[in-house]
Amino acid sequence: MIFRTRTGYLEQGLLVKDELKLRARYKGSSQFRLDLICMIPTDILYLYFGIKYPEIRMNKLLRVNRLFEFFQRTETRTNFPNVFRISNLVMYIVIIIHWNACLYYSVSKAIGFGADRFVYPDPADPEFGRLVRKYAYSMYWSTLTLTTIGETPPPEKNSEYFFVVADFLIGVLIFATIVGNVGSMITNMNAARADFQARIDAIKQYMSFRKVTKDLEKRVIKWFDYLWTNKKAVDEREVLKFLPDKLRVEVAINVHLDTLKKVRIFADCEAGLLVELVLKLQPQVYGPGDYVCKKGDIGREMYIIKEGKLAVVADDGVTQFVVLSDGSYFGEISILNIKGSKAGNRRTANIRSIGYSDLFCLSKDDLMEAMKEYPEAKALLEEKGRQILMKDNLLDLEVAQQGPDPEDTEEKVLRIGSVLEEMQTRVARLLAQHEAQQNRLKRRIAKLESTVTSSTRGATSDTLEKEEV
Repeated sequence: MIFRTRTGYLEQGLLVKDELKLRARYKGSSQFRLDLICMIPTDILYLYFGIKYPEIRMNKLLRVNRLFEFFQRTETRTNFPNVFRISNLVMYIVIIIHWNACLYYSVSKAIGFGADRFVYPDPADPEFGRLVRKYAYSMYWSTLTLTTIGETPPPEKNSEYFFVVADFLIGVLIFATIVGNVGSMITNMNAARADFQARIDAIKQYMSFRKVTKDLEKRVIKWFDYLWTNKKAVDEREVLKFLPDKLRVEVAINVHLDTLKKVRIFADCEAGLLVELVLKLQPQVYGPGDYVCKKGDIGREMYIIKEGKLAVVADDGVTQFVVLSDGSYFGEISILNIKGSKAGNRRTANIRSIGYSDLFCLSKDDLMEAMKEYPEAKALLEEKGRQILMKDNLLDLEVAQQGPDPEDTEEKVLRIGSVLEEMQTRVARLLAQHEAQQNRLKRRIAKLESTVTSSTRGATSDTLEKEEV
């Protein structure tokens, strides 16, 4: 109760810490009344007044909701929820068996110790008079009964029969529920593995159906095995999609921002642009001997090495010129499409993974989409890219100083054309809606005219009838 009067609560999203408010809220809750009932000193009645019936201490069980609250909060916060759930189930089983053992001892006492073989033996016997033997015997009987194993002395009186039948029914219901929960937990624990194995089986079936070579099949299976062994089989986007945007950004920044800052052209960029880019990094894994890119390929993405080693190799695939390790990057110039680059947007080297390598991939489309709102950052990145090309003697200054690139102009024309088409579609939709409204108005006017005409005719016929009369 002392802790309850100091436990904060949320009011309009804010944590209340004022002790007066906390105390007033606690005293007005049903939990306060339960805690008062729990504090009734029934232990004194049991120990000092000779009332040898443990049932009078049942008020202490009203604290059990605190235990459930603790379990709920711990299960949410622990990193091992399945282990915690199984431990809870084991605890529940022990508690249920314990309560049933106490009930068996009470029933035996009511019927009379040693009255027959079913009840607890007479405590006057030294062997069965010790507290440890009383508890052990009752727990043993309760365990055999609730698990429906049996092998206990059969009941002899009607009350004993009814008690055993009720005990069996309770045991069946409780343990069926517990076994079902255990099976569900085991299924959840293996859900990730089962899903991963299903993907492997689908790939194996496809490769077998398409008659893929054995060497390639082994490489694919080893790649999957590496993903599972190193806990890289989780799809980050699928896991984080349930988080709100701001939390997803913070998680991505915490995981990937340091890696992105290692790239030279991103070192001094605006923080907002880095946040945009960090959400677009896609993890990729390459196995031993896999080519990340080859000379002459069109560069549509850049790569950042998170872990592993890659080699810049000759066309024969064996001779190594340079080995790239953690923190290195490549392909960043090709995605900027800098005017005057002698390499254009083509790859200038063969890059091959030596072992298993974890890379982050950033596509050109994602970069350009992120830089639409940051024109200054785009200009800064292009300038840094030109400086790098000039340093490596890969920039044609005459072409770089010319007017806009015809390809850029063509892209702008295509973009304007697509915008015009979209506007035409919207105008056509508005015209169709306007025409539909006009048709509805015409129908309503025609209906009103017919109504007025019919009422006028009715009035005229009434007048003629009166004149005739």
